[in-house]
Amino acid sequence: MDDGIEKAIDWRGSSLADLLAFPIDARKAAGFELSKVQRGLEPGNWKPMVSCGSGVIEIRLYVTGGAFRVVYVAKFSEAIYVLHSFQKKTEKTSRHDIQIIKARYDAVINERSKGHDQTD
Repeated sequence: MDDGIEKAIDWRGSSLADLLAFPIDARKAAGFELSKVQRGLEPGNWKPMVSCGSGVIEIRLYVTGGAFRVVYVAKFSEAIYVLHSFQKKTEKTSRHDIQIIKARYDAVINERSKGHDQTD
């Protein structure tokens, strides 16, 4: 649903700095995919990461120089929370990356429970 209204992005932890360290092609691809998510559209290549939290999505980027991931949750009305950005070096997502995603997701949930309406 592209209604012309872009949802804000809330970058968690080092996710923005990590994304800015990607090669230029990966940065451009990530920006393009995130802009679709901001407008309520699905990114091109994605998969749910249900083991990391409800509504957590992994954008999968393949460019010269490697595979990169941007992990976010967009189910809340106030913002898209980008939880983690990283280069994928093995077929399976590393335990370290999963721990980062889960910790940042939990922090979002805790913050929302203290200060936002829980109806969305």
